[in-house]
Amino acid sequence: MSTTEQAPAAVQNGAGAHQGIPVENPATGETIATVPALSRDEVTALVERARAVQPAWEALGFEERGKVLRRMQKWTVDNADRIIRTIVSETGKTWEDALLAEVMYCANAFGFWAKHAPEYLADEHVKTSNPMTKGKKLIVRYAPVGVVGVIGPWNFPLTNSFGDCIPALAAGNAAVLKPAQVTPLTSLLMEEGLRACGIPEHVFQVATGTGREAGEALIDAVDFVMFTGSTETGIKVMQQAAQTLTPVGLELGGKDPMIVLSDADVDRAANAAAYYSMNNGGQVCISVERVYVEEPVYDRFVAKVADNVRALRQGVPTGPGTVDIGSMIYPPQIEIVDAHVRDAVAKGARVLTGGKRGDGPGAFYEPTVLVDVDHSMACMTEETFGPTLPIMKVRDEEEALRLANDSPFGLQASVWTKDVHRGEQIARRVEAGAVCVNDAQVNYTTLELPMGGWKTSGLGSRHGAGGIRKYCKQQTLLVTRLAPKKDPHMFPYSARKTKLLGRLTKLLYGRGKRA
Repeated sequence: MSTTEQAPAAVQNGAGAHQGIPVENPATGETIATVPALSRDEVTALVERARAVQPAWEALGFEERGKVLRRMQKWTVDNADRIIRTIVSETGKTWEDALLAEVMYCANAFGFWAKHAPEYLADEHVKTSNPMTKGKKLIVRYAPVGVVGVIGPWNFPLTNSFGDCIPALAAGNAAVLKPAQVTPLTSLLMEEGLRACGIPEHVFQVATGTGREAGEALIDAVDFVMFTGSTETGIKVMQQAAQTLTPVGLELGGKDPMIVLSDADVDRAANAAAYYSMNNGGQVCISVERVYVEEPVYDRFVAKVADNVRALRQGVPTGPGTVDIGSMIYPPQIEIVDAHVRDAVAKGARVLTGGKRGDGPGAFYEPTVLVDVDHSMACMTEETFGPTLPIMKVRDEEEALRLANDSPFGLQASVWTKDVHRGEQIARRVEAGAVCVNDAQVNYTTLELPMGGWKTSGLGSRHGAGGIRKYCKQQTLLVTRLAPKKDPHMFPYSARKTKLLGRLTKLLYGRGKRA
């Protein structure tokens, strides 16, 4: 990916002649592009242009907007190879991670929101038990907020960055996306695709730049902010948005537990633990970050997981099937991963495989399995966001549940048992926004299901009806078609009228619940 290949999109977004931001391939350390660092004023200007064209985009209606999204679905599939190469070049993730978790998700999302936006945002006709509004037309409608600002993360530059713009656009909003500073190229490529598919100018724009300049300016200017990232940064986003009473959606940190009961299919659980802790290099908000295993199957489970992880191939991805694990996407994240491993070892944990930085110039950390861990260790209580898997032995399901819920986070979890009824009952007691039984992460691909965190893991949700309604203003309509000149409760008051109203109150509500 060359610098000149990226320049046109950035220039069209209003970039001035100022210093750019270098984009590196973290797997090789090579600088692959330079993008503009937009100033506050330039970002504000993007939003103003978006606001000017949004009413016309809204006026097109669901059908015409859906045509653009469906064309974009085909464009994504037709250009999958180019999109994957762009993602891999700026993230260092494997070809398969880019295909499965990014391109396939996004291709699905275009069709999903084109189809379901009219359904989820249709007028709702409400029935009432209130005699004062009987016979009146009662409607709840959804109107786009205007301009949606999306601040995306670096771990999934397509799915969790650009992907949040799709329902916003389907609802009739304009969208301005500020991608992570280290992974802007995918967003610029998707902007190119939308233009090729006929989206009106300025309805979707990319604001490349830093969080302090571009990010803060975006929060101040838009009508809704969708942020994905750390809990600490999410708090700052919410604090700033509060100054203008701008609503926010937040998907934040996670420390997702996996509970393996003694009657679980150990082979499946071990295979899943290795995959769902290591896919995307462990840089997944709903990654398995800690495991609690009942004592009878602990040794067998640990042995299988360690063998699976030890066999993983890590290196620079050069094409399909070349490696299983790529590099860390954001090189400074290695410091956190390494600190968690060193802290655990210092407090008595054992490393079964991995446990150190990789060799060479790239940002690699070896896939790591830790045992003899407990909650005095950061690897069990703080978000690691890397290729590590700490496994802890527990006496029974009650201890596993207590430890799983002993966390400020509550994003996702999983329970593993052959007794699916028991598994569901345990899942209902886990304090997390999403819980799988005998599976993990795949719920995220089911766009009909809401995805959002409890506790400090977020606010609001993606997907489902709520995932598009959050980008809308709710409006109530009450239409009176036939009515007398004056309703009984209107002025003037009199003792007789008040007495009648009192009797009506007793008649309607004074007898308690009727059989």
